[in-house]
Amino acid sequence: MQTPIRGLRSFCIAAKCLSFKHAASQLFLTPSAVSHQIKQLEEQLGFELFQRQTRAIALTSAGKQFYNAVQPLVSELESTIANFTHNQQNQTITISMPEFFASELFVPKLSDWTEKYPNIDLQLETVKANSPSSINADLSIVLANGIPNASIVHELFPIRYAPACNKKLYKQWVNKGLDALKHVPLILHQSRPWSWHQWADKMNITDFDPKQIIQFDSMFGVARAAQQGMGIALVPLPMSRTWFSEKLLIKLFEQELVTKDKYYLIQHENIEKGSAMDTFAKWVERNFVADA
Repeated sequence: MQTPIRGLRSFCIAAKCLSFKHAASQLFLTPSAVSHQIKQLEEQLGFELFQRQTRAIALTSAGKQFYNAVQPLVSELESTIANFTHNQQNQTITISMPEFFASELFVPKLSDWTEKYPNIDLQLETVKANSPSSINADLSIVLANGIPNASIVHELFPIRYAPACNKKLYKQWVNKGLDALKHVPLILHQSRPWSWHQWADKMNITDFDPKQIIQFDSMFGVARAAQQGMGIALVPLPMSRTWFSEKLLIKLFEQELVTKDKYYLIQHENIEKGSAMDTFAKWVERNFVADA
């Protein structure tokens, strides 16, 4: 049976800080994912590495011996990979990001990256909004309602939500004001189930009683449903600018829902790709922060 390198690395970091939670923040994984990796390692070894208590962990005697034996090897392996990578023509960095961010903002900018940095290859992995980032990613772009718990975080830009529909619904309801909310289905992302109610509160609507609320698990689904005439959607900006500039969607009401949601770029701990990751991080900030 092969020993997974990621399990050894998770173990070494957890052994150093004696916390699955802190190890998870450094690796940008969930604590349960770190615990699972270490549990698999323990099953393969045939002995426990940690004493697990309600609010703390401690190395067992065998765990201490294993850490002292394996930690230098893991460090040497990372150093070897770094030296080998630096001697190659192209480096590859893996980026995880929400699928709507990728399709609407990131992909249209990629030609600029390929022209300026032809020696750094990118591998893009998309995830649904509010889903965990890929465990294989070197960097992640995430949407969060507060600064993520990670070692290297770059704040990108906040987002806001605009009530929008297609041309046909717009012509039908633009002159009827808030009455549309009682007759047309309202569309939103399931990660923000109360966003229409929050928008109504900011509009001081005391008798908010929507005809129907439809939830999607992807922001692309929200925007596409509105574009197809299913109803009025709360669509995120600035990601959806193209939908508005191409008249696929039109704002039915000018008032937007402003939240504390922001996009962040997270650099995961990966020493051998540090230079390439820094280059990518600076490129992201230049291209997306100013345009937001």
